Amino acid sequence: MPFGTELLEDGRVRFRLWAPAAERVEVCLPDHGGGSHSPGALPMEAEPDGWFALTTGLAAAGTRYLFRIDGDMQVPDPASRFQPQDVHGSSEVIDPGAREWQDTSWSGREWEETIIYELHVGTFTPRGSFSGVEEKLDYLVALGITALELMPVADFPGTCNWGYDGVYLFAPDSRYGRPDDLKALVDAAHSRGLMVFLDVVYNHFGPEGNYLHVYAPQFFTDRHPTPWGAGINYDGEQSHWVRQFYIHNALYWLEEYHLDGLRFDAVHAIQDDSMPDILTELADCVRRSFGEQRHIHLILENDYNESRYLARDASHRPRRYVAQWNDDFHHSLHVLLTGETDGYYMDYARDPVFYLARCLTTGFAYQGEPSAYRENTPRGEPSAHLPPTAFVAFLQNHDQVGNRAFGERISVLSEPAPLRAVLALLLLAPSPPLLFMGQEWGCTRPFPFFCDFGAELADKVVAGRRGEFSRFPQFRDPAARARIPDPMDRGTFEAAILDWNPRVHPQHQNWLDFHRELLSIRQHELIPRLHKLPAEGRHCSQLGAGALSAHWILGDGSELILVANIADQAHSGTDTPPYPLLYATHATAPGQRHGGQLPPWSVSWYLQRKETAP
Repeated sequence: MPFGTELLEDGRVRFRLWAPAAERVEVCLPDHGGGSHSPGALPMEAEPDGWFALTTGLAAAGTRYLFRIDGDMQVPDPASRFQPQDVHGSSEVIDPGAREWQDTSWSGREWEETIIYELHVGTFTPRGSFSGVEEKLDYLVALGITALELMPVADFPGTCNWGYDGVYLFAPDSRYGRPDDLKALVDAAHSRGLMVFLDVVYNHFGPEGNYLHVYAPQFFTDRHPTPWGAGINYDGEQSHWVRQFYIHNALYWLEEYHLDGLRFDAVHAIQDDSMPDILTELADCVRRSFGEQRHIHLILENDYNESRYLARDASHRPRRYVAQWNDDFHHSLHVLLTGETDGYYMDYARDPVFYLARCLTTGFAYQGEPSAYRENTPRGEPSAHLPPTAFVAFLQNHDQVGNRAFGERISVLSEPAPLRAVLALLLLAPSPPLLFMGQEWGCTRPFPFFCDFGAELADKVVAGRRGEFSRFPQFRDPAARARIPDPMDRGTFEAAILDWNPRVHPQHQNWLDFHRELLSIRQHELIPRLHKLPAEGRHCSQLGAGALSAHWILGDGSELILVANIADQAHSGTDTPPYPLLYATHATAPGQRHGGQLPPWSVSWYLQRKETAP
């Protein structure tokens, strides 16, 4: 890659920095002294287009270094592979080829096999490290998971963070371990048949520890503001190397860490008027780089519901992005379970069953219709031409839990029977499901927002967090807002660390067994039939205020039927489909065998297998 350090075959190290606003740059090697005339301060040669470079034998793998800008400020490498002393400290030269990988025969898994488990490395285990995650891999395999999704691990300021404030996008955070510890986790996951995805943030840098504005202000633009400040300059003057920085970051994680895919955070906050835009160019570069070598899956989070990024080719393969997180699916279910209609839930309050039905068979709930939450502006693009596998479905994720004032999980907000029904719907629908860590045993520990910035930012962060909720009726009173957990308090972070002990208690073990049963059914009965799903043969009917039925023709010609009543009242007048029962939440399947009634919170799945069709 053009950025950062390169270990040459002769043992020397080549340093490169794009610093178009600097007149001179030096490499400072603290271990060799730091004076301006000592071996520790080595002048770099200016190259065209704002680049500075130096090749030296005074550095090797393990060497700490900084860049000195115009004889003044010393800054870390923006493409540092490791920051052992956090965001303000020296960078470390890492040998990317040092690891002896054991996954040489691994080529990944097809997307249709995906069952995602999202986790935060720092709170998934008490150890809060890559090795702590590695210790749980066998558990996740037994659960039925096929893919880990790590919340961002790029180096962030302080001792704890969700990861979306990363400032060194090539450096795994030292709190979680060294680069080789992350590689060991990926290697171990592959040995068990598990894919590993990483969440990356290309819409902004974190507010502390980013020095690019000192020597490369061309990275940013005021033309495209974001909720976090100035936007990334993807389409203005001197944007070429900015775009290359992010493209090579994606390639870096996929190549050096053998990752199976990336999830791109909040791409609706990336504003780019160029053609092709950065999302298109990046995906095309990834496809060209890896070709048919192994399965690489690129996933979007995109509030705009832009289905064009999810297009398939004539062979049903994604042209660029394989799927998008489907917030519409979550929001519909959440309204049904909780009755909440604040914030973006207002868009689903009128008829959540209708929006759920639309998600099940045509992708997005909003495909160009006006959104009341967004002041009646149109949201989304038509998506019925896409397969259900283009939409990741979930009932919980880090956002939908942690962006609540107190970080409550759905297991706290919902009664067991409704939750059981909704999970049965989620885990056996054709869309790939995502579980949030601890969900499988009905974890009740919160996942509040937490971070650890320096003193000058601390008060602003706390005030900003509490101010976000001031427009909600229950938080208009300042005293009520004061009860919202302080993100900077160490106790807020510690409250989010999973306690694995309750998992063995009977009520939690029941939830765990329930998830294992449904995921086993999914793996054995559904996944083999999800390849090459046809565009036709999908429809959903609303049977009543809380009842619906859905039908899919699967890739092998089998037929999948859902009959569900997601309501507190029984629904009358529904017949049982004339197909073999796959799974039912109630001992007897609803329909005629209940006198034509669907019990409250009942879900039944039927599968007419192609090989058994008359």
